[in-house]
Amino acid sequence: MKKEIYRIKGMHCASCASIIEKTIKKINGVEDVSVNSGMENVKVSFDDSQTNFNQFNKKLEPLGYSLIVSAVGSTGMSENENEIHLEFDQLKNEKFVELKEMHNKLLSLIPIVIISIFVMIWDIFAQFKLVLEMSFFWSEFFHHLLPLFATYTLFIVGKPYLFGLYRFFRYSKANMDTLIGLGTSVAFLYSFFISAFGESLKNFINVNQNYYDVVIVVIVFITLGKYLEMRSKLKTGDAIEKLLNLQAKTALVVRGEKEIEISVNDVKHNDLIIVKPGAKIPVDGIIIEGSSYIDESMVTGEPMPISKKIDDAVVAGTINTTGFFTFKATKVGSETLLAHIIKMVEEAQGSKAPIQALADKISSVFVPIVLIIAFITFALWLIVGTQYLGFSQALSFGLVSFVGILVIACPCALGLATPTAIIVGVGKGAKEGILIKDAATLQKLHKINIVVIDKTGTITIGKPTLVDIQNFSNLKEKEMISILASLEKKSEHPIAHAIINYAEEKNINITEVSNFEGIQGKGLRGSINNIEYFVGNVKLIRDLNVSFDISKIDEFTKQGKTPVILATVEAVLGFVMVADEIKAESKQAVVNIHKLGIKVVMMTGDDEKTAKYMASIIGIDEVMANVLPEDKLLKIKELQGKGYTVAMAGDGVNDAPALAQADVGIAMGTGTDVAIESAGITLLYGDISKLVKAIKLSKITMRGIKQNLFWAFIYNIVGIPLAAGLFYPIFGWLLSPVFAGVAMALSSVSVVGNSLRIKSKKL
Repeated sequence: MKKEIYRIKGMHCASCASIIEKTIKKINGVEDVSVNSGMENVKVSFDDSQTNFNQFNKKLEPLGYSLIVSAVGSTGMSENENEIHLEFDQLKNEKFVELKEMHNKLLSLIPIVIISIFVMIWDIFAQFKLVLEMSFFWSEFFHHLLPLFATYTLFIVGKPYLFGLYRFFRYSKANMDTLIGLGTSVAFLYSFFISAFGESLKNFINVNQNYYDVVIVVIVFITLGKYLEMRSKLKTGDAIEKLLNLQAKTALVVRGEKEIEISVNDVKHNDLIIVKPGAKIPVDGIIIEGSSYIDESMVTGEPMPISKKIDDAVVAGTINTTGFFTFKATKVGSETLLAHIIKMVEEAQGSKAPIQALADKISSVFVPIVLIIAFITFALWLIVGTQYLGFSQALSFGLVSFVGILVIACPCALGLATPTAIIVGVGKGAKEGILIKDAATLQKLHKINIVVIDKTGTITIGKPTLVDIQNFSNLKEKEMISILASLEKKSEHPIAHAIINYAEEKNINITEVSNFEGIQGKGLRGSINNIEYFVGNVKLIRDLNVSFDISKIDEFTKQGKTPVILATVEAVLGFVMVADEIKAESKQAVVNIHKLGIKVVMMTGDDEKTAKYMASIIGIDEVMANVLPEDKLLKIKELQGKGYTVAMAGDGVNDAPALAQADVGIAMGTGTDVAIESAGITLLYGDISKLVKAIKLSKITMRGIKQNLFWAFIYNIVGIPLAAGLFYPIFGWLLSPVFAGVAMALSSVSVVGNSLRIKSKKL
């Protein structure tokens, strides 16, 4: 089964999305279809031995739509980065051309609409005796001018709406254009017959009332609404554009003894790349020479440049601020972290949230129902209204109601309510270093009431760190660390790395060691400046028969810290404590999660005393200790059985089964090893403070979606009965098609505008 993503040309409302979805689904060999009106694309799963891309277009093109092969394809990321850039630029240019054409048409309509509104307002004021009736000359002048204006407006500017009407009669497929086309065409034809055959009809209908001005103003306002909506929708895709612009175009590569500048697409694994101050890093890799501070803000959301030295990882798209360094390429093309981020953001923005299902169902039957309501309303005005108002007045009111219903009905607002908010929300998350896999995950996250956090790599840094120093000798602290680090330099133990890293950070010298020997299970020994030193655990000190009060380290070991003791054959010189240190942001993150009314549980394989001590420091509510990796999934199930909606944050590798079982799995991605595929959400660089931001983002986005759906429904629930004249017998209210056009235009613009507000919300 083949899966492809295609761009859609000609789609601009939820009804269009429904037509496209139903049309493709009917083609033999198609298994699944999902259209996203916000992203203007379609995901199709199909058997390519039975059908293909050309077959899809053969069915769609007569309906006014066409599919375009995307460089992104089924994987969500092209092997060639340039293809993504070119496609994005092409799509944006097409939108700008379309916008410019619409802008030019609107400019041409400005004098027409000003005159039309002037005539309309004058007639209204004249009815209420606020102004004198227009003189015969001006009345005749506008009587002949407005039909010309209306003809230009309907047949030139309103051409898409007439095509929508044609496709309805030809293929029985109706969308928003059909409604506008039918409404304005009926108003135009009615007015034309009055103009042409007024004398013959004056005994039956009111020939003094025509609707040329309605045709003009309705089309202008709806076209203006489309123009504003399109401009706003372009802004919803800012996140992808910014991510694409992060990619460097070239790389300065060492080939032989020469430095040559090549396209980033030609960089190969293990190439040595030179990065100068101010340059973008072209691919992912490891620094082998030099150091610098790198601005990773656009990838991680962190504002401060990060110090990088030899053996540190660097990420494509980040910016070298000061230093000069060389790194070895480890991931190129679609393998880079930036490429994965772009892929994930695109896929998430194109996915559907479960909350969208209701809007999709309504949108699929919306246009036919509106057409039925409009014809029934017109018939009722003629049948019932004639008895009370007379045929002429009933026909006039019926026509106004018929056109008003068709114009005010707005499937666009319904279709845009969810996808625009998802596009903006996912994009904002990406800027903050929060990668969201799909819209369903974003929706689930706002409902969670308990967060289960793995200890190692989530609450803690995930690697041993030197955290305490106790010195009992005449040595200065730096001298003591120098001796420890010099001896540990020969060791491969993880604890040794913690001591060496500390020495390097403090610029402490590491000296040569002679007569080095490892003592299995206890430590090591070696000579520096002809003095023999021993480094190890309590067992080693006991073997040396050196006097030492073990109670001095008991308080530290209760906290889960590991002692490394330095001694000579005569005395203990001191000790350091190594531990997996708590991240600086962990305590505040837990406080902030509590503020959201969410319970926090720590789940770890560590012993209970160590786990509870750590939990007490950062304020965790409950501890599950001594939990084996394979048992974590069962613990998540237990919590779900108690009625909790569970989010679990873990390292994304060892915790994969538990992350999959949780209602929302959150992977703590660290650098280029980010576990993007293992959970619904990935927090770049393992920053737990982003967990709080992710929950807030989910709540803000869902609130935006609900507001959008509320207003989209309200527009139609209130607007359609008002346009139908339901309130006329009680209050004398009858909605002019002109105001219906304004309301319809504003509905889509307000929904997109409300979604864009998510960008400005503080997380």
